[in-house]
Amino acid sequence: MNPLTDREIRAAFVNCTKGEAKRLAVPRDLADRPWDDLDYLGWRDPQSPGRAYLVTVLDGRPRGLALRCPSPAPSGMRRAMCTMCLTTHTGGVSLMVAPKAGKAGQHGNSVGAYMCDDLACSLYVRGKKDAGAGARLHESLTLEEKIQRTVANVAAFVAKVTE
Repeated sequence: MNPLTDREIRAAFVNCTKGEAKRLAVPRDLADRPWDDLDYLGWRDPQSPGRAYLVTVLDGRPRGLALRCPSPAPSGMRRAMCTMCLTTHTGGVSLMVAPKAGKAGQHGNSVGAYMCDDLACSLYVRGKKDAGAGARLHESLTLEEKIQRTVANVAAFVAKVTE
């Protein structure tokens, strides 16, 4: 993924108002993010643990989603699998809910997916971040195929929000 600016990130959101996008907390460490290893930029709002954000590039254009989520679960809970990267975590997966874009979202419709609490799917897939023993199941897929699957899963989630 190519680096994105604060302005590009704010303009990418499809399921919130321009005012909401202007007020959301964009990470201050954009220059330090491992952009070459990211399939999407994801972060939790440090001032509001019930909010998270995801920005990806689809058809050459950034697309962003505002997400609602529970506070990260304490460890020691049962294992769950992220539907984006297929990494299993003990207490590290939450249901992330995105209001649908447009009129459907205004009427309260939303779409949800179980995702890594820290939204670091790209790093888990590449082995740059460790979720613990048994987090990544052995697969015969190549790394590139796993990355493509994660990208496709994220694109399908964004498509559900924008349809």
